[in-house]
Amino acid sequence: MASMTLNRVYIPTNARNNQYILAEFKPTEQFYNCFDDLQSCYERLARQLFAQCDEYELHNVHLIANDKLPIVRFHEESYCLQTQKQMLFFYNPKYHEAHKSYWDENVKARKISLLFLATGSDIRANAANFHIKVKRTLEALLETNQSIGANALRVRDHQHLTYDIFAKSKGNKESYGYKLRSLYPRYQARNCTLPDTHSEMTYATFSLPVTRALKTEYQHLLKHDDYSQFYKTIEDAFLSSCAEKQLSLCAFVADGRLPLVRNSKIDKNAANIELQKLSFDIESDQVQNASIWESDKLVDTMNFVIVAHTSHKKDMGYGRFMSNVESVIRAFADRLHINPNKQDVNIRFFQHISYQY
Repeated sequence: MASMTLNRVYIPTNARNNQYILAEFKPTEQFYNCFDDLQSCYERLARQLFAQCDEYELHNVHLIANDKLPIVRFHEESYCLQTQKQMLFFYNPKYHEAHKSYWDENVKARKISLLFLATGSDIRANAANFHIKVKRTLEALLETNQSIGANALRVRDHQHLTYDIFAKSKGNKESYGYKLRSLYPRYQARNCTLPDTHSEMTYATFSLPVTRALKTEYQHLLKHDDYSQFYKTIEDAFLSSCAEKQLSLCAFVADGRLPLVRNSKIDKNAANIELQKLSFDIESDQVQNASIWESDKLVDTMNFVIVAHTSHKKDMGYGRFMSNVESVIRAFADRLHINPNKQDVNIRFFQHISYQY
């Protein structure tokens, strides 16, 4: 019984589950030459996609042909907001459904993305079935539109589990013990076959707003146009908390960009005006810490990332890893004198698996 408890993490019952699958391909000139113009290209592809989605009961799907990165988050109201580099989708899986397309009829997209959002309840329990439906849709789409080309699709399955680490302090006493098994064996057990050649990433993120209370606590470090001592203090507190739990793949990002976590064997570190790509070698025993901030810029929100090493992948799951992550965040919050009764610290547990279709 003690062993079972050690391999579970107890998460509040009001935690939110999200899942989405992103299928992407890079259209060639041969692909575009199959259509009279860009508008007819995108419109026909959308009709073909949504027809297959109706067939396989996929109720919230988007075609994106504007070279922007989809970001998916939970919200009680449905929104789609665009920035220069991102498509931000906010939705509640229980209620929101849509089939929509986004493109510029004057621009050939370098990449076309098909975004499938999970709907209904029990998202985590039904994750494999959702993936099966998406695979069948993609198979049918490739048969209908052979100009996409064989082995052209890159499929990424993203699952998030989000909760306030201080939920119990605010009166939410009920919790459920999760083993957090990795995606590949979970899907195998539910007859969802994935290629042997695939890539998995598991990690946790959380963010802290730079509140008035935090500024007051560290006002002696906040000098006009020089916030380096403030950031170094936050960085030291975070990395020290990680080191105490032998978590060696970590990042602190406080330059206004959104961190994106990638496997270094597939993607390298990169950045644009909105996004910061962080690449980790999850098989290396070397400490990999990233700290990204600007001494003359005080941000509104600081972002933190803790990535699971290959050694954290246990048969029982990632429960022990997440228990250690929680311990890190609690110790870090305590060092910063964050009041758990008044402030939410939302932790997001990510599981990603990707493969070439």
